[in-house]
Amino acid sequence: MGRKTRKRSTLANRAIVASAALILGGGGLVAVNYASAHEGWSGPETKQTENAGRQVSTIDCPEVANDLPDNVPEQSRPEVDRELATMDSQITEAYQRFADQKEQIERDPQLAENAILTPLKDKRRASIERIVIAIGRNGERPQGMESLAPCALRGDDNETNEGDGQDDGNNDGQDDGQNEDGQNDDGQGDGQNDDQGNDQGGNEDGQGDDQGNDGNGGQAGNGPEAGDFVDIQSVEPNVQNPQQRRSGSKGKFTTSCGTNQNGKFNPDNVIVAPGVANGAHHMHDYVGNQANDAFASDDDLANGETTCVNQGDKSTYYWPVLRLQNGQDENDAQADGGGNDQNVGEIQTPSQVTLNFVGNPVSKVTAMPRFLRIITGDAKAFVNGDANANASWSCTGFEDRQLKDKYPICPEGSQVVRSFKFQSCWDGQNTDSANHRTHVAFADENGQCGDGFQAIPQLVQRIVYDVPPPVLEGDNPSVFAVDSFPEQLHKPITDHGDFINVFDENLMNKVVNCINSGQRCK
Repeated sequence: MGRKTRKRSTLANRAIVASAALILGGGGLVAVNYASAHEGWSGPETKQTENAGRQVSTIDCPEVANDLPDNVPEQSRPEVDRELATMDSQITEAYQRFADQKEQIERDPQLAENAILTPLKDKRRASIERIVIAIGRNGERPQGMESLAPCALRGDDNETNEGDGQDDGNNDGQDDGQNEDGQNDDGQGDGQNDDQGNDQGGNEDGQGDDQGNDGNGGQAGNGPEAGDFVDIQSVEPNVQNPQQRRSGSKGKFTTSCGTNQNGKFNPDNVIVAPGVANGAHHMHDYVGNQANDAFASDDDLANGETTCVNQGDKSTYYWPVLRLQNGQDENDAQADGGGNDQNVGEIQTPSQVTLNFVGNPVSKVTAMPRFLRIITGDAKAFVNGDANANASWSCTGFEDRQLKDKYPICPEGSQVVRSFKFQSCWDGQNTDSANHRTHVAFADENGQCGDGFQAIPQLVQRIVYDVPPPVLEGDNPSVFAVDSFPEQLHKPITDHGDFINVFDENLMNKVVNCINSGQRCK
């Protein structure tokens, strides 16, 4: 896909309108109206009839992939993956109908049941039945999965687990803690204060607050909203790292693969939805392997070109693009993954991408198997809850303060940072699993891998952007947000990263030796 030429925003010419209007006593974000020619922050003046239902914002469906049995036969996987991707498309289509009829639904909630939820349930039930049959052909037929068919409308006043800051096992802080510039290698904290999301700009569900912003906002009409942003200077330091022991592996291997300055994008996900075009319903940035699309086989990846300086690394690294919603269209404004899936605005090229492989604080690491697939974070965390959420947001100069469910508002001279720490324990057998998660795991809070798992080099991604602070009011509003499934409302907690290891054997051995011997290598 082509990409428009644009100048990078500079701090000198930024119009910082609303980061000004954001600090209230305790650091809360003022939920001001976001006015644009097409979509805006809906305020308290929104009229409803006496019999109107509560305001609703999205569609909440159980995640079928999370309930798959661990032993899905390999022969069944392609059909199961296709049906899971079909179910994502079903939700996307239902959400689009919901968005088109939202005002009528708020007046007549029964319309949602009849026109959206019941047809969606029927389609999901059929897909689930096909999944059950596919698994049953080659293994034990799973029971009770039909209960996952019904979905619900998510109200703005629903509580979620988002931002509760509990340590859910997605432990971080497993590297050496500092890189050359004094920042944490990953910039990633280990959770947020339970009250932080409320005190600093939103309700628990990230759906705004009582100050007049109860809509979804955003120029796509489905987020982000004012309550999704917080001044990083109001956040208390919260990064903790496990203690490094003598038996640990202290080295670090850095691979340099660029910033996707060549503009490789697609809305596919070869891990989650192989063989399905637009399986992600949002656009991804790619660095490293250039053969990656929905139809890429392991052989395609092995023979692909790479943007990595070290040509022995043909791994693929990808994540949702970050867009500036400033009223300007991108080249994908009428394309799948872009405007067709309510992802709008200019795609931002990172100013820096750092890819480090680090060790384990209590043990040596072993080599990753070639074609190991790892997903970190959850693209559906807004409705799934934060059990698998694992991205962090911060600002340069403030990376001891990490956000899980808010976008940061950075002060002048500081850039936005998004960080991912990938799972660092492997089951020693599988390069993938039915839900694409259970073959790898996070170490515990002390850095130990669980029974049956062994430590592998941990990928730590740090992606930096020079983007303007959000402008939430005035004649020229703009905000930044990651691409997401339409019904996930561009929430920061849905951020995620994907990795397929395509290191050649010699280079992977170098990585392991470097890390285990405590060196810093490239």
